[in-house]
Amino acid sequence: MQELKERIVKEGKVLPGNIIKVDGFLNHRIDTGLLTRIAEEFGKYFNMDEVTMVLTAEASGIALATAVATYFHKPMIFAKKAKSDNIEGGLYQSDIYSYDKVLIIDDFMANGEAMRGLCDIVTAAGATLMGIGCAVEKGFQGGGDRLRAAGVNLKSLAIIESAEPGNIVFRDDD
Repeated sequence: MQELKERIVKEGKVLPGNIIKVDGFLNHRIDTGLLTRIAEEFGKYFNMDEVTMVLTAEASGIALATAVATYFHKPMIFAKKAKSDNIEGGLYQSDIYSYDKVLIIDDFMANGEAMRGLCDIVTAAGATLMGIGCAVEKGFQGGGDRLRAAGVNLKSLAIIESAEPGNIVFRDDD
């Protein structure tokens, strides 16, 4: 998605350790118009008529997942990374079976472990994984490539091949 790539180049920052900050428009201070256009773009790659649920992991992906769910009139749920401090007493759980057809949405992917964990949750629930939509992927960390090799339908709108201060290189579009 050209608009997203241009914003990354113009406003993104590359920090030591290959950290790429896009918090000025994607996941802290949020350009809601851009998120709506990203949601629309995902509709070109996934059959949103069949998707019944949008899933993400807390916290930075919630805004984008909400935009996608709102745009396509789908419910959205997020997986918590840890037990909340405001939950008193024991934590109860049960095995369930879900007939949902789930689209995982996230703002950023590095090594793909969060996405792999969400895929495991979808499988454990007995739901059907329709795919993963990711706004920005750090291609040089290989997480997206491993998921694709495992047969996951993954679409990232901007795949960064290399990043140094003042020089961000994107992978050619598929």
